[in-house]
Amino acid sequence: MSFNTFGHLFRVTTWGESHGPALGCTVDGCPPGIALSEADIQPWLDLRKPGTSKFTTQRREEDAVGILSGVFQGRTTGTPIQLMIENTDQRSKDYGDIATSFRPGHADIAYHQKYGLRDYRGGGRSSARETAARVAAGGVARAVLAALVPGLRISGYMVQMGPRAIDRARFDGAEIARNPFWCPDPVAAADWAVYLDELRLSHNSVGAVIEVVAEGVPAGLGAPLYAKLDSDLAAAMMSINAVKAVEIGDGMAAAALTGVDNADEIRMGNDGPIYLSNHAGGILGGISTGQPVICRFAVKPTSSILTPRRTVNEAGQEIELITKGRHDPCVGIRAVPVGEAMMACVLLDHLLMDRGQTGGARGRIG
Repeated sequence: MSFNTFGHLFRVTTWGESHGPALGCTVDGCPPGIALSEADIQPWLDLRKPGTSKFTTQRREEDAVGILSGVFQGRTTGTPIQLMIENTDQRSKDYGDIATSFRPGHADIAYHQKYGLRDYRGGGRSSARETAARVAAGGVARAVLAALVPGLRISGYMVQMGPRAIDRARFDGAEIARNPFWCPDPVAAADWAVYLDELRLSHNSVGAVIEVVAEGVPAGLGAPLYAKLDSDLAAAMMSINAVKAVEIGDGMAAAALTGVDNADEIRMGNDGPIYLSNHAGGILGGISTGQPVICRFAVKPTSSILTPRRTVNEAGQEIELITKGRHDPCVGIRAVPVGEAMMACVLLDHLLMDRGQTGGARGRIG
């Protein structure tokens, strides 16, 4: 069996490798009649693409997306949408020295142990390059969400680089677009620039924590017990290459709270219930409450580094390995638009499932 598809009704199958001729995705289950063109998808890919600053890999890819099917006269037809992105700046020769060796911390060894062969050129399917297809699918999901839920907004940003976290007292959403780290804290962004430059020049890398928030999410998305909105969100974020942990709301920090502290108290507003806090991250019992949906995930340090690391090769010999090529000193930077895309895909999937099960009907309060 092969598992390259995610989603229930809004289903995305990604295909292609880091150093193949192209990569992309097939989006199935998109409602018909939605206005869609390459121009609706390309801006999100431009945010993710490599080579945008000295803090990301210097591989130069335009990441120009093409729509091959599923759209006619500018609108979706309800049939599968095929999206393709050509690879134009592969340097596969950089990986010749590791063709029979395993990079520590990389999926190389696990792929070899499972399949008996692997695409060592940049990591193949385990490369961060695969996420371009997810961002393209997310562009489709955003176009549908804009039509069906106009007030829904998704934003992602980095809240921690290595051990250095933002100060939430300085949180400024306008700062996110002003620095290369998607950082809402201008002081932290300046500190990270110096910190990451030192790591980059010393042939090292570092991890990061990304937060993705969806505001304007309708109450009632998700279902108990095996189609919870938060479990699907967690699975979607964990499926991103290099992600090692996912939290919803307060996440692991909730374990340190008492019931008094953790309970999101409720009052009645003019338009319905108002929550006085959001420890739950906008999801209770697997179902959205109408509050902002908050998801956080940790991205490990890039495993391909120029610092020698001890490993073994396919013959079982113990060696030291340096990984050549162009790599992100903090791959978490480019994970921000990926996290946003996965949030969009999951929310649309659950919106469509809810329409199918309940027709959008809701229990009355007040």
